[in-house]
Amino acid sequence: MGGFFGAISKKPCVNDLFYGTDYHSHLGTKRAGLVTFDPEKGFNRTIHSIERDYFRSKFEDDLDKFVGCQGLGVISDTDPQPIIVNSHLGRYAVVTVGKINNVRDIAAELLAKGMHFSELSANNINPSELVALLINMGSTFAEGINLVYEKVNGSCSMLILTEDGIIAARDYLGRTPIVIGKKEDGYAFASETSAFPNLGYERLRDVGPGEIVRVTADSLEVLQQPARREQICSFLWVYYGFPASDYEGINAEDVREAAGRAMGAEDPIDADCVCGIPDSGVGHALGYAEGRGIPYRRAVLKYTPTWPRSFTPGNQSRRDLVARMKLIPNKAILDGKRVVFCDDSIVRGTQLRDNVRTFFAGGAREVHARISCPPLVYGCPFIGFTSSKSDLELISRQIIRDFEGDDAAKLDLYSTTGTPEYERMVAEIGRRLGLTTLQFSKIEHLIDAIGLPKCRVCTHCFDGSSCHPDEVYREDHKDC
Repeated sequence: MGGFFGAISKKPCVNDLFYGTDYHSHLGTKRAGLVTFDPEKGFNRTIHSIERDYFRSKFEDDLDKFVGCQGLGVISDTDPQPIIVNSHLGRYAVVTVGKINNVRDIAAELLAKGMHFSELSANNINPSELVALLINMGSTFAEGINLVYEKVNGSCSMLILTEDGIIAARDYLGRTPIVIGKKEDGYAFASETSAFPNLGYERLRDVGPGEIVRVTADSLEVLQQPARREQICSFLWVYYGFPASDYEGINAEDVREAAGRAMGAEDPIDADCVCGIPDSGVGHALGYAEGRGIPYRRAVLKYTPTWPRSFTPGNQSRRDLVARMKLIPNKAILDGKRVVFCDDSIVRGTQLRDNVRTFFAGGAREVHARISCPPLVYGCPFIGFTSSKSDLELISRQIIRDFEGDDAAKLDLYSTTGTPEYERMVAEIGRRLGLTTLQFSKIEHLIDAIGLPKCRVCTHCFDGSSCHPDEVYREDHKDC
């Protein structure tokens, strides 16, 4: 997915920028970048690959060359960022988070108008440069940003570092978060509120969907009011959000535990203990243990000193290897036990299948899986939260194809909890993964745990629903 952090202060902000960006490292594994601006030394940028190393170790030696009281940092799962631009709007740097599905179409349109691209990555067009070229077509930053909103199929949120401030613009449907932090001598923007406390920032508020905000060290100006509709990604709370982070003021760990409690309270299964697959399954498991009245035990542990996240390595075999190597079963707890394992989601199922074999090999008598979101039946066209290139990489769609002869057949029935099609699909997923039993969270439980009206939450990957940018929700948010 990716995440970003921006800081502006009356004092040098390099330390805030460095550690604030590092607090977003769980959101991506490909590229990271920092840029600062100083009136005397101008813009200074560094980009590193973080595919085989950590952000902190890559950038620590570069810090002394960064000077200034304002800057941006980004953890990118796609293209090298930030991009530095010299335009009629002035010199600026931009970082983006999102997913642009029509990059080639927009690029062809811009090339036909005589524009050119210079920031190629693996011979592909850099989406952040594409965004910058669209911004440059506006007579103001706000006008250019709205052109991005108009042209992009998918989603795009951004931070822009100018010579006299930082501009934040959240995706037009608010699919990804931007939060404003404040302390005595300045402001910060972040994808994750967990970046704020240790740096002394207080969460001020979220940037609204389609809102454009500009900050200096001592002022905040709204350049464009937020729109009256929203489709924030539910997977923030399910998986990729850090447990201590809040989105729309709603804490990720609270949501995971609440959804787990609801699931545990309804589940009739008899088991000896509950365990969460580290890290994002732990909150759900704690809630499930409370709701079901079964003790929580750490039957599997994550070895963190040397193994990075397996979030998005592009190579499937490497992703599987990392996932397998970093989880260590605890045979003393598994042996002879009926164990419920809670995990955040099932995409391909490869990792969970390997885990199940390991748990049985460790002596487990029964292995039950409880998943904290509904089955992923639709690929996400808005955010790159998995590395899947096709819907057919989803185990659910493979099973639908095998059952129906067409992976797109009866999707409404397969994605509706309780239908015969749904029950048959879930049973087959459990059989293929070698599980004793398998259950997924109900979409109603997830929405209740989040606490927002469903019309404000994107659940497309579960039920295929989507919101057009022109749709609105009621002012009181009680009706959609």
